[in-house]
Amino acid sequence: MSKKPFYITTPIYYPSGNPHIGHCYTSVACDSIARYRRMQGYDVMFLTGTDEHGLKIEQKAAEKGVTPKAYVDEIVETFKKLWSYMNVDYDRYIRTTDDYHIETVQSIFKELYDRGYIYKGEYAGKYCVPCESFWTESQLVDGKCPDCGRDVIEAKEEAYFFKISSFADRIEKLLTETDYLCPRTRATELVNNFIKPGLEDLCVSRTTFKWGVPVSFDDKHVVYVWIDALSNYISALGYRNGAFTDYDKFWPADVHMVAKDIMRFHAIIWPAMLMALDLPLPKRLAVHGWITFNGQKMSKSMGNVVDPFVLGERYTPDAIRYHILREMALGADSSFSNEIMIHRINADLANGLGNLVSRTVAMAEKYFGGTLPQEQAEGEFDDSLITTAKNLRAAVDKCIDEVQISNALAEIFTLVNRANKYIDETAPWVLAKDDANRPRLARVLYNLLESIRIASALLAPFMPATMPKVWEQIGATAEDVSYDNIGTFGVLPATVSVKRGEALFPRIDVDKEIEALNAIIQANAPKEEAPAEPITLAPETPIDDFFKVELRAAKVLSVEKVKKAKKLLCLQLDDGMGGRQVVSGIAQWYTPEDLVGKKIIVVANLKPVTLCGVESNGMICAADMPDGSARVVFLDDDIPCGTKLR
Repeated sequence: MSKKPFYITTPIYYPSGNPHIGHCYTSVACDSIARYRRMQGYDVMFLTGTDEHGLKIEQKAAEKGVTPKAYVDEIVETFKKLWSYMNVDYDRYIRTTDDYHIETVQSIFKELYDRGYIYKGEYAGKYCVPCESFWTESQLVDGKCPDCGRDVIEAKEEAYFFKISSFADRIEKLLTETDYLCPRTRATELVNNFIKPGLEDLCVSRTTFKWGVPVSFDDKHVVYVWIDALSNYISALGYRNGAFTDYDKFWPADVHMVAKDIMRFHAIIWPAMLMALDLPLPKRLAVHGWITFNGQKMSKSMGNVVDPFVLGERYTPDAIRYHILREMALGADSSFSNEIMIHRINADLANGLGNLVSRTVAMAEKYFGGTLPQEQAEGEFDDSLITTAKNLRAAVDKCIDEVQISNALAEIFTLVNRANKYIDETAPWVLAKDDANRPRLARVLYNLLESIRIASALLAPFMPATMPKVWEQIGATAEDVSYDNIGTFGVLPATVSVKRGEALFPRIDVDKEIEALNAIIQANAPKEEAPAEPITLAPETPIDDFFKVELRAAKVLSVEKVKKAKKLLCLQLDDGMGGRQVVSGIAQWYTPEDLVGKKIIVVANLKPVTLCGVESNGMICAADMPDGSARVVFLDDDIPCGTKLR
């Protein structure tokens, strides 16, 4: 009998900088659900990846003096290293620079165009560069981007538009009359903010930058990043490409999980695209909040240790996984601080689970030499513990079905806490004083080992590296902790043997640890810059002399490296006056790909000079940066070539 498929996705992350712990929640949450479904016997496809196109990436790469592809390649490796370190076991990793994905995006764009859902027009409005998002005036908050709070710019350009307005009624019903959006409370927010005021057609192409998927039938345009990015969920399955053949098996997705800042794109734009293509809609969109510092979205500049590699090294990746999953209730933000994290690890993992395992195993070794006897006797308090253990799997299943991971962990720890209370109720150390109580003592320890078996088996998807250590200590086999056996009490043999191991989660001295973390924060804090050298001006120049310098707008047509010159590039320019060739010493900061198609400023009336055997007719304008690099001054694309600047 074939396994039932289950498809879960993270958003594809934007690699504009290295990841911090704020990036971890979605991936760890999806990994935990994927592991749980695998444990239940599903055939799971767990997808993650990176969204690598757009103006912001192009600009970041230019700042570093590398190509956009080289820039994202480096950061993608850091993301993959982090997911490996955090035990995120994805089945497929997609990059929007993958050839098969580009093939799918171009095919989808053309299909929507052929169906009449995409048309050419002109866009004029507000644009947020960091979010790659267009906004209407009414959607801005205090004149700024409603998602990130940053300034927006005026944008005006020829563009293709998607007739998303055609699907407004269907999307409203999807959000308000189905369980697609989770939690449902988000639906009212989306409907009131975007649909009720009138769902405006969506700009889906750009002409002012080149780092994107070219529109196949109009190469002046690149596909708007969200159309590009959202298509990943089906391109990764082989939709309209030959790389994979999983689309029919896994689509529609069972769960898309995203943070609230990109909810709109997945709740409105993505369903509209699928409706236009006559494709099935995903079954559920799970929207979580942010990990915040003092109510603000997590940032590397926020004065806490947020490097997951540092935290994992000190507390183990599983402890970090548990903390962020336990603290985040679906739909709400969770406040992060090192102190909150340490208290959670101490309370739940050290004092709760770790203490339960170590006490139980230690008593089994002390009183029975590590192997329980066959003769055991039931007694008071057994039924309450056993009932809690037997009902646990169904309760956790329900939480996973509802994507309520924090609640699932809370349910599991009801058994951990009940078992710790059971120790106090039965007082094994008192029973051990009288040989006549040995059968009762043996059953008490057996009940504790069984409770640990069930709790640890259910915790395994959330803390996959630690639970096998628990099973080794309590003498449980792989079959003992299978999903089928989690719902049964009494699976371990009566004569089970235990083996004491190292403490799973040593208790942390809060004050000393906070002091140590503060030292790490201070060591990693940006160093104060030395006072800048006073700026001195060149001798004053008469205005008539200044007007002799003629600055013109020009477009870079092609760029080649100058042979035998490491620092020189030869640029062919359209200067609106028949063209010219300029040699510039910027090769260490720019590649030809960074410059072709850009509008620059050229000093047009310099006497020609020969540099390394190549004639140069002018000079391009660049800024001297504090680190000694040079940054070319680019112009808006709508300034005509040859325009005189003043």
